[in-house]
Amino acid sequence: MHDDSKAFETLAARYGARFSRSQALREQHGGGETHHAVAAPDAVFFAESTAEVAEAVKLCAAEGIPVIAFGAGTSLEGHLGAPQGGLSLDLTHMQKILRVSPDDLDCTVEAGVTREDLNAYLRDQGLFFPVDPGANATIGGMAATRASGTNAVRYGTMRDNVLALTVVLASGEVIRTSSRARKSAAGYDLTRLIVGSEGTLGIITEVTLRLSGIPEAVAAATCRFPDLVSAAEAAITVIQYGVPIARVELMERRLVDYTNAYSKLSLPAGDTLVFEFHGSAKGVEEQVETVRGIVADYGAAAFDWATAPEDRSRLWKARHDAFYAVLAARTGSKGWATDICVPISELAGAVALARDLVEEAGATAAILGHVGDGNFHVMFAVDPDDQAELDRVGSINAELIRHAISVGGTSTGEHGIGSGKVAYMREEYDEAALAVMRAIKAAVDPKGILNPGKILPPPA
Repeated sequence: MHDDSKAFETLAARYGARFSRSQALREQHGGGETHHAVAAPDAVFFAESTAEVAEAVKLCAAEGIPVIAFGAGTSLEGHLGAPQGGLSLDLTHMQKILRVSPDDLDCTVEAGVTREDLNAYLRDQGLFFPVDPGANATIGGMAATRASGTNAVRYGTMRDNVLALTVVLASGEVIRTSSRARKSAAGYDLTRLIVGSEGTLGIITEVTLRLSGIPEAVAAATCRFPDLVSAAEAAITVIQYGVPIARVELMERRLVDYTNAYSKLSLPAGDTLVFEFHGSAKGVEEQVETVRGIVADYGAAAFDWATAPEDRSRLWKARHDAFYAVLAARTGSKGWATDICVPISELAGAVALARDLVEEAGATAAILGHVGDGNFHVMFAVDPDDQAELDRVGSINAELIRHAISVGGTSTGEHGIGSGKVAYMREEYDEAALAVMRAIKAAVDPKGILNPGKILPPPA
């Protein structure tokens, strides 16, 4: 659509092989990891600095060419598609860890640094970055989608752990959204405006993050329940009781079976909660005893412990690979992962509804979630060529989302809106709120070149 653009000619002449119009590369950058159709950009540019990102955006802005930021490509809701063509701006070459301040418990990294690489770098300093979505995503992508993960119940999401950003606006201008201070009352909160904006308001090139100290003691355990609702209710009670657990993950019995097969584990069969406890040795012991008493009231079997670091790592690696475990259960399938978040008191009812819908449909699917904050997922393995099946799964997705909104929840706890959930924004927000969002978008991106077609539905 933009084959004869001067912007592309300039980038190709200046950067050589880092600018590409390869069909395979374009298709790789036009889709994520799920069933959403690929919408390939016209070209891909691998930027290596904020200055190069700014230059590329400025060139594209002059001709109204869309620009879509690309990180690890692990998004699940069609965030990366280029329905109007344009330039995919790949930030994976921006991998510098620019600064670590152990005394201040913060660091600044380029957008292409992955969470696993950052934690490997921090480990010898006794620090870690706690936000851990299932994929080895880039920090820039995690900020753009306001990612969460298994540690959210104790450490929060990206919204809570990003202190400041360097952002390239749609004009090519570069801004800094905040300082490193932990508290500020200076002006509008631009950091939290950009976090979660999915590349529609600006392209994140550097991120300043809160860090945490590696805890003195860590213990992880699994326990089985008579049924899925009992497991969810136990998790609710643990949270309401105020136990400062680090993680509590729900794994439906089908997911346990899929995970055992895919990750070569031997978890006991059944609807399961996975806990992790952080703190001092004494504090962890107290947490464990409190949780042991709570879950027993819901019929839990005895804890199965993963005490050695390598056993804990293997357990959580298997949990993070759950999406791929479900896909592996059905050869040739594509993933459809939905996520909702509800008030914690509504969790058991929402999980029961999801279980019933999946069983009625006879779908290859599993339920799991970071239930400590009311967030859970249903992961489907679908035949992308079977429209009837896609329609059935779409109906389940819609019913879950509408139920979540009806009880005070949201259509997405951490995957974001992208293009996949745009249709539900009108059900979650009234038209006045959407008008404010559109006004913000128009103010900072008047030509609408940044990741068009994402988040915001057109005016009614």
